[in-house]
Amino acid sequence: MAEWLGAWYLQIKFLHVILVGIWAFSTAVAYQNYVIPAFRRALARPDDAEAVAHRNRMIEAFDKGVVLEHIAFPGLLLTGLALLWAGGWSPAETWWLAAKLTLVVLIFIPMEIVDYRISHFSKPKRQMRLEGETEQLEAAIAFHWKFLRVSTFFVVTAIPAAIYLAIVKPG
Repeated sequence: MAEWLGAWYLQIKFLHVILVGIWAFSTAVAYQNYVIPAFRRALARPDDAEAVAHRNRMIEAFDKGVVLEHIAFPGLLLTGLALLWAGGWSPAETWWLAAKLTLVVLIFIPMEIVDYRISHFSKPKRQMRLEGETEQLEAAIAFHWKFLRVSTFFVVTAIPAAIYLAIVKPG
């Protein structure tokens, strides 16, 4: 199997790089330009019904947009494993690969598990809003906001670090 995959190594690597881009950057523009300003406005004016409604619309739209990221992540993991196998890479022999896999296992996978739960395995925020479940909606939005604020640090540090390790392969 490794021999067969080896013949496709560059194609697998190409797909892996495309999936990295989709996973890492597909929601960045929406988060930076729509979600953050909407949350800041609603937090600054919690009694402003329009600000809160706008925040709700932005986080509901964000939940829809994150689907692309969540489709890319499993493909990213699978192509990464295929590259390990096809390329004969060993984390025991290359510290950069061990470091990259550490980021994947300790940061990215747990972060995505929480993100999948928020976006796909919890009751949709839109449904809560439409059913008038105000307290549950506010709790879900507060948790999502806290997750986004914490995960942003890892998105802007660990993802570029993993990309650096994969490209530069420092000695």
